[in-house]
Formats: sequence, C-alpha cells, structure tokens
Amino acid sequence: MSIVDNKKAFFDYFIEERYEAGLVLEGWEVKAIRAGRAQIKEGYVILKQGAFYLIGAHISPLPAASTHVNPDPVRTRKLLLHAEEINKLIGKVEQRGFTLAPLNLHYSKGMIKLEIGLAKGKKQHDKRDTEKEKDWKREQEQMMKKRV
Repeated sequence: MSIVDNKKAFFDYFIEERYEAGLVLEGWEVKAIRAGRAQIKEGYVILKQGAFYLIGAHISPLPAASTHVNPDPVRTRKLLLHAEEINKLIGKVEQRGFTLAPLNLHYSKGMIKLEIGLAKGKKQHDKRDTEKEKDWKREQEQMMKKRV
C-alpha cells in the first residue's frame, strides 16, 4: 500500500531497476508518515562511507508531537539494504553514471519501506517525447470511449 509517490522522478529519469530499502526512522517520524505527512519529491539518495542515505525528504511533525523531542523535518535518514545490493548499486552508481532516486514510500508487512530506482537522467527532448506519448495515449482512450 503506497503512502507517497514521486511522480517527478519518472518525468526526470529513466528507471532501470527498482530496489526496496528499509528506513531508519524515529518514533515521531513513523507517526507522521502514518498520518500522511511525508513528501519525497525533493529527496535524493547519496552514497556516504559505504552506506546509502536519503536526503531532502520532508516529514512534517505532528502538532501533538512530544515536547522533549526536537523534530528535524528534513534530516538525513539511513537506508537499510542487503550487503550484496549495496555492492551492486555502488558499482553502478560510481562507474556507469546512474543515480538513485526515491520512487515511493509504502507499507510492507507493517513496516515503512522506501522504493528506490536506479535511474539515468533524461534529456529535454526525452521529456518532450514522454509527454507526447502520454498525450497520445490519453487521446486514444478518449476515442475508444466515444466509440462504445
């Protein structure tokens, strides 16, 4: 069940592969995500000291958050992946010019997971082609509805 989708990632990148990663979250963050107060549109994933981190994702604290916790909405959050996945991704990100983009935040067996995509950047003409293709599909669907 998806919580938040990052539609901008599909507009800006060609997604080659997808991986599911766990997130290291604090208690107030889990409560805020369950309340739907998360946004990953401006987020990105970086490699630092052999681990991947999510930067720029915004999780707004609930107004009823505890007084002894000082919430930071855009703090850096560590991603949890298997060692072989990390090694595979490190090779592709460093050598072949790929990047990692957060695609969606979802529940998996009661846990909050982040789907990241191994992505290659689109050029401006690729974005225009994608937009034209989407418009053409929409027109086809409208024409099919009129026939029925």
